[in-house]
Amino acid sequence: MSLPSPVRWLPFGCLLLLGAFSTGCHRSQSSAQITLPAAPVVQVGRTPLSNRLEVAGEFLPFQEVEIHAKVAGYIRKIYVDIGDHVRAGQLMAELEVPEMTAQVEGAQAVVQRSQEDILSARSAQARAAADYAALHAEYDRLKKASDARPGLIAQQELDDAEAKDLSAKAQVEAARSELASREQGLGAAQADHRHFASLADYSHITAPFAGIVTWRYADTGTLLQAGTSNSGSMPVIKVAQVNILRLRLPVPESLAGYVHIGDTAKIHVQATGEQLTGKVVRTTGELDLSTRSLQVEIDLDNRDGKLTPGMYADVTLDIQRNGNGLTIPVEAVDRSQSAPFAFVVNQQGYIEKRTLQLGMETPRFIEVIDGLKEGERVVVANLSSFQPGEAVEPREVTVLNGKNDAGNGEE
Repeated sequence: MSLPSPVRWLPFGCLLLLGAFSTGCHRSQSSAQITLPAAPVVQVGRTPLSNRLEVAGEFLPFQEVEIHAKVAGYIRKIYVDIGDHVRAGQLMAELEVPEMTAQVEGAQAVVQRSQEDILSARSAQARAAADYAALHAEYDRLKKASDARPGLIAQQELDDAEAKDLSAKAQVEAARSELASREQGLGAAQADHRHFASLADYSHITAPFAGIVTWRYADTGTLLQAGTSNSGSMPVIKVAQVNILRLRLPVPESLAGYVHIGDTAKIHVQATGEQLTGKVVRTTGELDLSTRSLQVEIDLDNRDGKLTPGMYADVTLDIQRNGNGLTIPVEAVDRSQSAPFAFVVNQQGYIEKRTLQLGMETPRFIEVIDGLKEGERVVVANLSSFQPGEAVEPREVTVLNGKNDAGNGEE
């Protein structure tokens, strides 16, 4: 019995080794094909965008005013108190101003005297006119008789008649001027009377509009200075119109240019939990230099009295819109460099870097003005793990609520 030759075993072992090596190489190549990096992508599409501003606003009275006394005096009677509702023109307080009463009475007396002077001047003018008519008629008769029969009327008599006629005419002019002067005096007297009467009316403090008394500064007997004095005066009452309220919002400088009258707002009242809707009715048109914000106002009906000035509300305002631009998710944009860019997976499956020009941005999407074409595929997650020129396996994902369905998107 002969032993097997070692030379016979060597090829068999080598074949085993070569077979294992060959199988390993084949498996390694298959694994390389299967494990290309997966790149979550979405297609560039067109989407109408709108942006929202969420900001806290404050309710303010539609009108609010502190009412001062225009004339100095004591408060004789005050008829309202805090919380009272008043009508437009309603009497709220009366002042005691004795010297004002005397001034009104004095001005009235001057008016009456001027009226009597006018009556006297009119009588004088009538008498002067009657005298002039008689003297002028007499002179006219003498003149006609003298012209008809020269020498019949002595020249002296004719001259005297003419002189009386001219004098009577001058008296008529003088009476007319006196009457005009008296009438002007009456106008001045009436103006003074109206002035003092108007001041006297200011002793009655009335409501300028319908509203509610929000503060009372004075009581019966309080001495008030005239509201026109330079020394400053104490107000009597503060009145606010609250059947309509202004909701005032500060819009940041970056979004101020997108606010328009008529924009719709959703309003959540913090104190009551009530949900309201309104529209922008006015803006200041310029930024507040201290806060760099645009003041925007929304008017709300408050006839039921549920809202109170000073309350706060959370307001959501649609302030920015575009038609139908190219958009991509915000997660697809890398802003770590001087210019924003995105990674595009081309038709051959390789990464391309594209510099972008961006437009309007919302919390979920951003408009691309230049750098991408509709239908191209952009990477939407783990941008730092890819490099330009790298071969990847694109995988379509859906972006919802700022995250992709792979679960590795960014907020």
